[in-house]
Amino acid sequence: MKISEIFHSIQGEGVLAGIPSVFVRLSGCNLRCAWCDTPYTSWEPQGEERTIEAIVEEIRGYSCTHVVVTGGEPMIFPAAVDLTRALKELGFHITVETAGTVYQPVICDLMSISPKLANSTPFEREGGRWAAQHDRLRYQPVVLRRLISEYGYQLKFVIRDPGDLQEIEKMIEQIGADRGTVVLMAEGTTREVIANRAGWIAEICKKEGFRYSPRLHIDLWGNERGR
Repeated sequence: MKISEIFHSIQGEGVLAGIPSVFVRLSGCNLRCAWCDTPYTSWEPQGEERTIEAIVEEIRGYSCTHVVVTGGEPMIFPAAVDLTRALKELGFHITVETAGTVYQPVICDLMSISPKLANSTPFEREGGRWAAQHDRLRYQPVVLRRLISEYGYQLKFVIRDPGDLQEIEKMIEQIGADRGTVVLMAEGTTREVIANRAGWIAEICKKEGFRYSPRLHIDLWGNERGR
């Protein structure tokens, strides 16, 4: 499979925020989010082909118990199943980060699902040439229902505007998700943008019973690749 990078950092988002983890970032995605913070795995995929054996060997070189398989979109790679199986056989705690548009029978302890809202559709980027395809694929309720029925999960939503809440509520109802699994975090790749949105997002979380997520990696290192 094509690997963009493997690096040791901390989990910056969601229910496991703060936990030291090895990130395996697969390169390739079926979506094209307007605000994608890893364009080198989607808009312009970069990386090299690696065997599962080589990936696992590199991971074992770190003193770490948690592995995050991320992207891009790891679920478009059938080999992700064998990778997660190999990691679980070695006793790692595995998180798979996905937009929830494709199903693969991966093995993981946490399915971190980030359904993409309408705010992700790239109407202007590259002349809007990806907009129709992205909008058609970004929300797959049948896949989401299967994932939340088979895995321990969190639903992590990237929001830009308070108006996004209406779409989130509709998705939760349609797929039958537990509201206690919902995580909200600010869209943004700078500390300043995230800080400006954090206050009103936290107020929504207080009112609706959702979890607020920081983006610790950006707080610590900015949008630096491999951190």
